[in-house]
Amino acid sequence: MAIPDTAGPPAYWSRKALMPGVRAVAPVLPGTLAFGIAFGALCAQKHFTLTEVQLFMAVVYGGMSQFVAVQAWPDVLTASSIAQLALLTATVNIRFSLMTASLRPWLGSLPPWQTYPALLLITDTGWLSATRYRNGGGADASFYLGGGIALYLVWFVAALPGYFLAGSLSDPKMYGLDMVFPAFFAAMLVPAWRGIGFAIPWLVAGIMAIIVERVVGGWWFIIIGALSGAITAGLMGDGDE
Repeated sequence: MAIPDTAGPPAYWSRKALMPGVRAVAPVLPGTLAFGIAFGALCAQKHFTLTEVQLFMAVVYGGMSQFVAVQAWPDVLTASSIAQLALLTATVNIRFSLMTASLRPWLGSLPPWQTYPALLLITDTGWLSATRYRNGGGADASFYLGGGIALYLVWFVAALPGYFLAGSLSDPKMYGLDMVFPAFFAAMLVPAWRGIGFAIPWLVAGIMAIIVERVVGGWWFIIIGALSGAITAGLMGDGDE
């Protein structure tokens, strides 16, 4: 069912917005490249084959959840280990459900067979870029598509040098790659800033994640941190600042 967007003109497709969409995400492409290189190196260190890495990059396209999954990858896959991996990746990627839902008032006016495949390219950067474009009065859905394709291609190709240079990248701190993730997500939080009150759930999630990581270990800190932050935000409501 088409969802009208009363905040702006209806969505449409054209070639004109493809390159503007690419240019909008261009500043973060070096960070995406660093992500991909680090991931390729990690997969090589976990003894993945090159074919497996490229299939993983092409089909999954989950960014941080792929890092988490590979780092937690067990020596032997069992039903319980697969369930743990599924829970971890679902926790990390659940934000994409909210991101795509927020685009529905805009892209929902297009046929589902056009929008749903495009939404497989959703990323934090692509979503932010598309949201800013829409808030500025833009309507061409190709803006989102252009940025999404550019990010996907860079991510896919970047794993190759990382895979072949895995021996040189065994210590990511030597090249500053360990700072890519904190810097990236810190930058992502800036546009989402809505006042000191809305930072409380972030703070609670961070504190709980640190405590659980130190006390319990494993990957439970991701799940507990996400749940504690979400519960805190729910209890606060929209009116607290």
